[in-house]
Amino acid sequence: MKVTFLKRNPFWLALSVVLMLLSAIVASAVQTNGGTVAVKDMRWETPSGQMISALLFKPDSVTEENKAPAIIVSHGWWNNREMQDANYVELARRGYVVVSIDMYGHGNSSNLRNDQLTLGGTGMYDVVKLVSQLPYVDQDKLGVSGHSNGARAANFSVALDDEADEQLIDAVLLVDNDPVYTDADGAYTNIYGTRDVGLVADQYDEFFFRSYSPEGVALTPPRDYIGTPNAQSFLNFGADPADGETRGAGQFYEQDGAVRIVYTPAETHPWGTISPTTVASQIEFWDKVFDTPNPIDAGAQIWPLKEFATTLGLIGFGIFLVAFTRALLGTRAFAGLRYEAPRALTGTSRQGLAWFWGGLAVLALFSGFSYVWLSQQPLMQGIAFNVVPTIFTQGAVFFIATWAAINGVAAIIVLAVSYFVFGRKTGLDLREQGILPGWKKFFHGIGLGALVVAAAFGIVFVLDYFFKTDFRLWVIAVKAFGPDKLWIGLLYLPFFLVYFLANSVAINGFNRFTLRGREWLNTFVLALANALAPIVLVVAQYLTFAITGETIEGFGGIFSIWLFPVIVILAVAAVISRKIYRVTNNPYIGGFINAAVVTIISVSNTLTVSY
Repeated sequence: MKVTFLKRNPFWLALSVVLMLLSAIVASAVQTNGGTVAVKDMRWETPSGQMISALLFKPDSVTEENKAPAIIVSHGWWNNREMQDANYVELARRGYVVVSIDMYGHGNSSNLRNDQLTLGGTGMYDVVKLVSQLPYVDQDKLGVSGHSNGARAANFSVALDDEADEQLIDAVLLVDNDPVYTDADGAYTNIYGTRDVGLVADQYDEFFFRSYSPEGVALTPPRDYIGTPNAQSFLNFGADPADGETRGAGQFYEQDGAVRIVYTPAETHPWGTISPTTVASQIEFWDKVFDTPNPIDAGAQIWPLKEFATTLGLIGFGIFLVAFTRALLGTRAFAGLRYEAPRALTGTSRQGLAWFWGGLAVLALFSGFSYVWLSQQPLMQGIAFNVVPTIFTQGAVFFIATWAAINGVAAIIVLAVSYFVFGRKTGLDLREQGILPGWKKFFHGIGLGALVVAAAFGIVFVLDYFFKTDFRLWVIAVKAFGPDKLWIGLLYLPFFLVYFLANSVAINGFNRFTLRGREWLNTFVLALANALAPIVLVVAQYLTFAITGETIEGFGGIFSIWLFPVIVILAVAAVISRKIYRVTNNPYIGGFINAAVVTIISVSNTLTVSY
C-alpha cells in the first residue's frame, strides 16, 4: 500500500501534462480556425492615459485590399477578455476582425478609477479609436458588443462617439444590460441615432429588464420585458410607446436605414456568455447589419469544442497539483515529508458517526446563513462593490475571502469542541494524525506546496505564451496574469489560508474513516459537505426565480452568481487535500496548495479598483 501511490504517480503526472498540452493545442486550433485566423495579444497606452489589454483576431483573408468589418467585444464586471471566447471564435471564423478587450480594472488593463467609470467608455471607446485606424478594417462597418457591464461600456462609447467630431461606431449589440431609454428629463429618446442596435434581454436576468415605480419598486419581471414601455420605445427608435406600434421579440424593425431587434432567450444573466442561442443571435445580428464576409449557418458553432478543451485543461491542472506533489516526495529535498498516513479508521462508533454528521450539518448551516448574512450587511456590500474605499481594491474577492475566513474560524471551534469533548477520550492522537507535525515539517510542507503552485502556474504561462489560451469552464478560469496580481493576492491569502488549512485538518485529521468499508465514499461525502451550502443557496435562488420571476428578496443575484465557481472549487479542494494527505500525513500541504491556487484564481479574474 505504501508504494502503490507513487508507483502509479508517473502515469497521473504524465496524464496531467498531456491534458494541459492537448487543451492548449485544441483550444488554439479552434480559436485560430485551423490556423486561418491570426491571434495577437495587444497592450498599449490609450488616449485616456491608461494601459489596455486586448486580443486581436484577424482572418488571413483580410487585407488592405480586402477590408472586413470589425467588432469590439467586451466581458462583463468581474471577468476578463477570455470570457468572450464563444463570440470571438464564431465571428472571426466568419471573416470579421474581432477585438476582445479587458475593460479598465480587469485582466491586464489598468486599474479602474472608481470615479471614472465612463473614462474612454471603460476602455471600449479607446479601443474603437485604435481599431478604426487599422488599414484592413472597413471604416463603415465598425461595431461594438458587450455582456452585462460590457454592454454598459458600449452605451458609454456611443455617448462619447456622439460627442466626437467623427462618429466611428456603426452598430451596437447589447447583451444582458438595458439600452438607454430616456434623457436627463425622463423623456423617451434615441441616443443611438441611425446606428443599427440589437438587444439580448434574458427572461431570467438577475439585474436588468425590469420596470420600476417612481418609488423604485419592481413592477414587471424580466420575462415580461418585451411588453414594457421601455422595450417598446427601444423598438420604436426612441418614440414614446403611446405613439408607436406594438412590436415583438425576434424581429428586425427598420427606420431611416437603421434596424432594431430584441432577442428574449429564456436564460439567466451569466448564461449569456456560454449560450449557443445568444451566440446565434450575435451571428444573425452582425450578418444583418454588416453582411458576413464568410457566411456560415448560425447554428454551426465550434466554440463548444474550445470550451471542452479548456475544461480538460482545468482537469489536468487539478491532477497536476496532486501528481507533482507526490513526484517531489521522491526527491531528496522533500523525501522527509513522504509518510503514508495511517489507514482510514473502520467500524466507527455510533457516537463517532453522530459527531461526524452533526459537525457537517452545523458547519453547512453556518456556511449558508453566514453567506446570506454577510451579503445583507451595508458595509460588506460597500466594500464588495468597491463603493467604500479600503486597501482591498478587489471588493468581490474580499467578500468571498471574508466569508471563507469566518467559516474557517467556525471549523476550528467545532474541531476544538469535538476534540476536547469526544476525540481525546477515544484516543485521537493529534501528532499521529499529522495535526501537530512540528514547526520544521509544517514549514517544509509549505515550501513544497509553494513549489507545486509555482510549477502549475508556470505551465499556464508557457501555454499562454505559445497558444494564447487558458484553462476555463464558464466562470472558473486558470489564466496567466500580471505581477501586480501577486502583490494583491498577498492581501487575501491569509483569509483563504484560515479556511483551507482548517478545512484540510477537518477532512483528514478528524474525519477520515471508511463509510460502508470505503474511504472514497467518505471523501465524496466530505466534498459534497464542503459545497452543500452554496448548492442549496443557488438552487433556492433559481427555483424562486423560475417560479416567481424574481430573485429572493434580500439575497441579490450577484451573490448567488459568485457561488457558481465556489461549488466546484470547494468540492475539488476536499479531494486534493485528501489525496495529498494520504502520502504525507500532513494536512497543511494540501490546505496551503488549495488556498494559494484559489487566491490566484480569484485575484486574476475580477475587478480591481483604485481610489
